[in-house]
Amino acid sequence: MHADTGAELRFDLRIVASWIEPGSRVLDLGCGDGRLLRVLRDAKNVRGLGIEHDEEEVVAAIAQGLSVIHGDINQELTGFPDNAFDYVVVSQTLQQAYAPTELIRQMLRVGRLGIVSFPNFCYWRIRLQMLCSGHVPVTRELPFHWYDTPNIRVLSLEDFRRYSRAVPFTVRRSLAVNPSAGGGLREVRFWPNLAASYGIFMISGTQSG
Repeated sequence: MHADTGAELRFDLRIVASWIEPGSRVLDLGCGDGRLLRVLRDAKNVRGLGIEHDEEEVVAAIAQGLSVIHGDINQELTGFPDNAFDYVVVSQTLQQAYAPTELIRQMLRVGRLGIVSFPNFCYWRIRLQMLCSGHVPVTRELPFHWYDTPNIRVLSLEDFRRYSRAVPFTVRRSLAVNPSAGGGLREVRFWPNLAASYGIFMISGTQSG
């Protein structure tokens, strides 16, 4: 099997993969067909485990030789011991979680670090579409109508930082980005809550070193 460079990964998963140290233990929540886990295994010798509710995705992941559990991430997490993993990844899933605070707490119980990515609902294009149309926006970042969306909540980059103080947890690293149509990325440093369409955060418990 050839080493995967990660070129096929979704833009946020490429960033996540770059943040993870070789040889780490990684739990990917909502791992889909295991694409991130496969890249981490082949390129970084990571020992990975995924949890996914879609049975077809689980079958596809297992067919690649990956370890994936078919189940609900909130229910399955409680069965893991403390500090079982170095990283726990939740990529573009937090906005779909029914109990995000409990999910975050469980992540940081079973993992030394968490990595979270999500679309920024306060991105300027979304604000403008709401202002001009008077309707809930449908964009590349939020491509669903209100009646068929899997997202049960929306949040911004600033909301997440404020939320970190309420839970609490520590933001160790963050990146605000805009993906391009060609698959590239542009980091946003100036007014990221307005100018960036996505955020990726590395977090830890407040007592972590």
